[in-house]
Amino acid sequence: MTGSTGVGSLCVLLASVLWGTTGTAATFAPDVGPLAIGAVAMGCGGLLQALVAVPRIRREAPALRRRRGVVLLGGAAVGAYPLAFYSSMHLAGVAAGTVVSIGSAPLASALVERVMDGRRLPRRWTAGAALGLTGTVLLCAAESAGAHTGPTTRSTGSIVLGVGLGLVAGLTYALYSWAAHRLISRGVSSAAAMGTVFGLGGVLLMPVLLATGAPLLDSRSNAAVGAYMALVPMFIGYVLFGWGLAHVPASTATTLLLEPAVAAVLAVLAVGERLPALGWAGIASVVCCLAVLTTPTAPRPRTTTPPHTGAHADGTPQPDPAPALDTTR
Repeated sequence: MTGSTGVGSLCVLLASVLWGTTGTAATFAPDVGPLAIGAVAMGCGGLLQALVAVPRIRREAPALRRRRGVVLLGGAAVGAYPLAFYSSMHLAGVAAGTVVSIGSAPLASALVERVMDGRRLPRRWTAGAALGLTGTVLLCAAESAGAHTGPTTRSTGSIVLGVGLGLVAGLTYALYSWAAHRLISRGVSSAAAMGTVFGLGGVLLMPVLLATGAPLLDSRSNAAVGAYMALVPMFIGYVLFGWGLAHVPASTATTLLLEPAVAAVLAVLAVGERLPALGWAGIASVVCCLAVLTTPTAPRPRTTTPPHTGAHADGTPQPDPAPALDTTR
């Protein structure tokens, strides 16, 4: 079990590294708006996942129909997420938009699992989420302080709106992660679950792409950016993410993300965004969050108890003990 959890965590981390490149990649197509970028990335990537998974989806169609509510919720969240995410980066900057979107996802995921599943989270997760949230706040403060410096001048109002859209992106990210994990945990294969949820989201994004995507065809560089976004971070990244969700809960998966740190570093190195010391402190906090959540814990020593005899000392029957609650979940 520990080994499978480790593999699942590694898949999520690799996916997050790929996702961390999306904001920087989008800057190489400056004439393409954030809605078009989001629609081509998640829309085409989602349809490609569905196409590859068609045989699995057909075989598991009865199970998917029984859970159509979860499928519809996940598909709607997939359709909304990229529009909020890329608009957040456009308004608040690559670093701040990415960190807010992904940094808020663990807290949103905890809320979703609490409401949907009644799930309790361990103290270790709470500590990790607190570090991630601290890093998010520090990065936002750094971006706001440098709003009028760097290659792009942004108003404080633009940054605030971008942060708000980042929170919407974090919630929708948590929702489709929960939906995919719920399907997988109920016996649907990773390929069928991800293909169905992301395929539905891709269909919902097609009208947005048709309405806003004309600039993608204006030059080879724009088309190359669109192709990269759909194939590498979205298709390959979400295949890895689906494998990860088969082994770790959604609340853990949404916290095991290097994407904010990768995006922030690339924004500085490739895009030219300026990140003051406060911003680097935020990145360090996100990395510490990952360390808290991924470092293995020593197993608790087992206490020996007398064998259960099924009777009291006077010979009267004794009921079986109630099962212990799992306080780590």
